[in-house]
Amino acid sequence: MDQEKFQAAREAALQRTKGESGVGTLSEKTLHATLKAYYEPDFESREVSLGGYVADIVGENGIIEIQTRGFERLKDKLDAFLEAARVTVVYPIVRQRWLSWIDPETGEVSPRKKSPKKQIPFDVFPELYKIKKQMQHPNFTLRLAVLESTDYRYLDGYGAQKKIRSTRGERVPDALLEEIELTSPMDYLALLPDTLEEPFTTKTLAKAVKRPVAHAQAAVNVLYTIGVLERVGREKNTYLYCRKDIRV
Repeated sequence: MDQEKFQAAREAALQRTKGESGVGTLSEKTLHATLKAYYEPDFESREVSLGGYVADIVGENGIIEIQTRGFERLKDKLDAFLEAARVTVVYPIVRQRWLSWIDPETGEVSPRKKSPKKQIPFDVFPELYKIKKQMQHPNFTLRLAVLESTDYRYLDGYGAQKKIRSTRGERVPDALLEEIELTSPMDYLALLPDTLEEPFTTKTLAKAVKRPVAHAQAAVNVLYTIGVLERVGREKNTYLYCRKDIRV
């Protein structure tokens, strides 16, 4: 992790992507542009046509795809890329989030305030569920870029403060806090909380991570599919799971 390099990438992305009115009216997604510049400073190695698709980065470390959401759009591309080279999918996790509001009439930007909303690495599982077949390929690697960021929203919604159902602006990364790389099936068990007791159900997992049961179900489905969880019984109509030791 290189903080100086990340800040340089951030500044370069802001200069290239901001619109005439400044932050909040960016013509290209700054988060994506920053991560792309951080992982590959060389323009010639970005947006490379390969096998009928366009890869974010093609370099000495293989192919890098930066995906901020919507992993279902990656499936066909991964099927093609994974047969050709090592593929790393980069997914941002916003651990520390700030919020600023933009007046759409004046362009005035409010001082940022800390948001109670924050992500944890576990939050990648609903996206991984969409590519659980592709992530089992030996050429697949996942890298979580853990960030601090500022979200911008427009004061164009409902209510006295115009914040209800307001329009989302840009998410601008402020700092890279950590990078988590997952290359083998066992690595994904590290995304489960240390406090999780075994055996567990999807409901107890959801409670441990303070996330919806649907997210826990996606996580268990992925981990069971890649062979690092095993079913050890049932509790009423629910399966009980334990981590599976597959180390040699």
